[in-house]
Amino acid sequence: MNRKQFKNTLLNELEPESINRLRLSPVQFELKHDMQIPHKAITHLYFVESGMASMTSTFEDGSQVEVGTFGFESVIGISALMGTKKALNRVYTQIPGHGYSCPIDAARKEFNLAGKFQWLALRYVQAQLDQATQSIACNAKHKFQQRLARWLLICSDRAGSDTFKISHSLLADMLGGTRATVTLAAGALKRKNLIRYQRGVITILDHAKLQKNACECYQIVKDHVKNFYEFEAPFTE
Repeated sequence: MNRKQFKNTLLNELEPESINRLRLSPVQFELKHDMQIPHKAITHLYFVESGMASMTSTFEDGSQVEVGTFGFESVIGISALMGTKKALNRVYTQIPGHGYSCPIDAARKEFNLAGKFQWLALRYVQAQLDQATQSIACNAKHKFQQRLARWLLICSDRAGSDTFKISHSLLADMLGGTRATVTLAAGALKRKNLIRYQRGVITILDHAKLQKNACECYQIVKDHVKNFYEFEAPFTE
């Protein structure tokens, strides 16, 4: 495989020899495609090319809250390279797309070569931790409507589209609210002509104005993710 064919940030930085050793297989990510299941072994890494996946924490009553998002700059399952054997959280597709899977044994072998793949993986873990920290602060500080606007903008970035299918109940789960809270917040954004929401399909009508209604966390995280793949690497081409 020629690395320049990849949209995934990490894969696109690897040499063809590394790509071959990872033994990638193409995967179609259908809606609610499970990539990690709580308390089950992590058997593969997943590199997203298009679409979006969410990591959720599930509680005893069956409710769930999103604790992380994954798109084309992401690697899913990377904690297995740090020694984790079983997943703590569920990771599944929110917006359908495609990507690649990699057997965990192949990923570990490549990681243990202590080359560019290892360095990129560790750099991504750091970026992921930083995003999680910002998300915790955001959930504690900002109003639901601001967080909804931020989440919709993130979906748009990950999906590469301003139109995507999402239900009220799913939005409530992802943002830690209720369907009634989602209805009120989405209604406010609709009245401002920032979004159209019909039959579970959301269209962002004005990206710039929606960002003004979002909390500052959207731009902070976006800039940080951009820095993840614009860092000064210790490897030269």
